[in-house]
Amino acid sequence: MVPDVSTGSRTYGLLNYLFGPGRRDEHTDPHLVTSWMPGLAPDPGRDLAATLKQLTDRLDLPVLALPKNRRPARHVWHCPVRTAPGDRQLTDAEWAEVARRIVHATGIAEAGDDKACRWIAVRHADDHIHLVATLVREDGRRPRRHEDGIRAQAECRKIEAEFGLQILNSGDRTAAQRPTSAERSKAERSGRPETPRETLRESVRHSLAGAASEEEFFHRLTEAGLRVEKRIAPSGDTLGYKVALPGDRNRDGEPIWFSGSKLAPDLSLPRIRQRLDTGRPEDDTHIIDQAEERVPRPARARRQAAAIAERAVSTLDRDDDENSAAQLVGVGELLDAIAQTSPAATREELTEAAQAFERATRSHIHAERADNRAIRSAARGIIRAGNALGKGEDGGATAMFLSTMVLVAMAAVRWHSARGHAQQAAAAQRAAQHLRSAYRSAAAAPMGVMREHGRLLPEPVRERYARTLESVLPEQADSVRRESGWDALAVTLAQAERARHDPDALLQQAIEWRELNTADSVTDVLVWRMRRLGKLPATMDPPRARTNARAAQSRPHQTLPQTLDTPAETHRVDPRSGGPRR
Repeated sequence: MVPDVSTGSRTYGLLNYLFGPGRRDEHTDPHLVTSWMPGLAPDPGRDLAATLKQLTDRLDLPVLALPKNRRPARHVWHCPVRTAPGDRQLTDAEWAEVARRIVHATGIAEAGDDKACRWIAVRHADDHIHLVATLVREDGRRPRRHEDGIRAQAECRKIEAEFGLQILNSGDRTAAQRPTSAERSKAERSGRPETPRETLRESVRHSLAGAASEEEFFHRLTEAGLRVEKRIAPSGDTLGYKVALPGDRNRDGEPIWFSGSKLAPDLSLPRIRQRLDTGRPEDDTHIIDQAEERVPRPARARRQAAAIAERAVSTLDRDDDENSAAQLVGVGELLDAIAQTSPAATREELTEAAQAFERATRSHIHAERADNRAIRSAARGIIRAGNALGKGEDGGATAMFLSTMVLVAMAAVRWHSARGHAQQAAAAQRAAQHLRSAYRSAAAAPMGVMREHGRLLPEPVRERYARTLESVLPEQADSVRRESGWDALAVTLAQAERARHDPDALLQQAIEWRELNTADSVTDVLVWRMRRLGKLPATMDPPRARTNARAAQSRPHQTLPQTLDTPAETHRVDPRSGGPRR
């Protein structure tokens, strides 16, 4: 059961909407289920003699009784209350009880207070009601409604338990402010898919992802096409900022501004400065070895980010709350970065993943002193490398990165769940679902080609790699060989051997990097880990594309020897040289 408190200034306008047909004729049988005094409140929905004007006048009477200079500018209190999908349909009598309990809990009209505010409850759909009140009591005073939204949520949790409804997650006051009903209505009228508040929140997050300084952050805001206005002290210091969408104006033609704190708690300028000071990303002038010289910049940035993201998983599995909270902030920036630079095939899912995970980056565990420079640098590297192609090495490296990010999201679910952060855990779970969808799309082509190569390996070679798998992963070897990715793993072992790695040692290193119990596909995870650790290409050409020996020689790391019965000269990879392990 979800309440949504907002305030406005036009009683008649709100009632006209509630008792009207709706924007798509979705309102059916609008009527009152209860009110502050049922005998005094006319019902324009069921009483043909009653009018909206009469109901408006009755509700507004205590407001109009005040001198004009004492009337509140926003005197209309509005709170839709909706049951969750799948809940049973409540009767009018049950909705009336819900309404009375919520106006009592929020301080609008406490039980037994005959001087309380006037209010009504309107029902025009099966799954929700609208509570409307005017914010002047019968005695001329204002109601005490401090934190009324929080109190409404708390009462809804009690109602859910008593009525046998789904018990939803309780809020912890770290969520971003949701768009008001008026904002949503305006977005619908203008044909926008989301409200300006939501668009601005996403744009500000994108501008902050991997930013190295406050100046760069503000420059990115301007480049994104936002209107930006800073609040400057007499000393010349910047005290705050606000943003607006071009063309989004109020009735007076003025821009509608949102301060950072109104978009999300962690987007205020002081919180942004904390993030920049403790996690200032390093310059992205990485030393690139010879094997990576020909790798496109977007692919290289994604490979580097995958390694750093795996280390974040290890941090989330340790008992270090402050550092884990900092890593979650960095993970959010990584997702914002990848969403901005991904090809069209995965961009929608990655945008959804980033938007969902945004909730998982905030809790009451603060990370002011923790260091997350590495992961913020990875986000910066992805953005500065530019847009990736959906094919070739870019496509394969994107799949490599997304395979890791699914594990990161699941680690975030475990971390938040262990600490009772229900909303954050649910948000991380939603992000993981979107990441899985994006991974499947990104990995389809490169994994398909690898499987095709793997099926062409001579049977003695495949059996030799099967024995390798049994020696390093004895308990899971049979199930791994039954996975569709076994052929891709076999050809990855063959490429590693051709590149003068010891395939046994490289596979062992990939296994020991982290546990595999949470992986949807063990073979997929091992393929991408081995390719990253062994600096193998993230993709391969289809077998039919290699038509002559000269073409094969020009791609030494992407071709397989004609026979792998005799192992190539190898050197062992020291498993201790890898990243953190359990």
